[in-house]
Amino acid sequence: MTKADVCRGRASKVLIMALFIFWCPAVYAQFNDSTYYHAILASTGSINKTNNDRAYLLNNSFGFGVKKKSIVLNSSSTWIYGKQNRELTNNDFSSSLNFDLYKTFPHFYYWGLVNYNTSYSLGINNQFLAGAGIAYKIIDKKDLYLNLSDGILYDKSNLLADLIYHTYRNSLRLQFHLQLKDLLTFDESSFLQSSLSNGDDYIIRSTTTLGIKLRKWISLTTSLNYNKMNITRSDNLNFTYGLTLDKYF
Repeated sequence: MTKADVCRGRASKVLIMALFIFWCPAVYAQFNDSTYYHAILASTGSINKTNNDRAYLLNNSFGFGVKKKSIVLNSSSTWIYGKQNRELTNNDFSSSLNFDLYKTFPHFYYWGLVNYNTSYSLGINNQFLAGAGIAYKIIDKKDLYLNLSDGILYDKSNLLADLIYHTYRNSLRLQFHLQLKDLLTFDESSFLQSSLSNGDDYIIRSTTTLGIKLRKWISLTTSLNYNKMNITRSDNLNFTYGLTLDKYF
């Protein structure tokens, strides 16, 4: 083994440790009467090296939320980058801004969304989504939460095949949260965004997260993310694990 190989090995170990320590994926978030801000920073990845193959994946995200009286405002950005045997597999960026307005009947609220995406793995040069809708909290307890929302989004996209198009989508979301005795958390959030003019044009997004709390703000977490864009005949599936740091103030 050469000195360069030793250095590369040490660097890989340091990188893996850093990615593990600072990873904190987005999880279910709910403000209460005494919290007004929520921040989350995530950085994780994986490296796999054999005699013939090399692969790595880096996943970074940042989110910030503000609650003021009857409105909650959230922003988030994520970037996933990966290669396998020097071939690009992921270069996916997403940034969104959304709000929830609680000025309706009990358990009902309005929501609005602006979202920008670009994804090599899903075949998207750029995609702009904007829209609004309503939501209903079927179950709204501290340890158990079930939410159903629906609305209309305007989608203007430029695909990797240089296809530029726009459409209106129905956006249906189901969100579930379960917490057991401040020890175990389970979260599921799934979207179905179907074009109103083309039945073969739909988007599926799903995130499932399981967390084991070590402290009030630290958890061991596993997360499974699935995305599918049918118009480009492409999808991706990512499984990650590490630590979650979640802080309200």
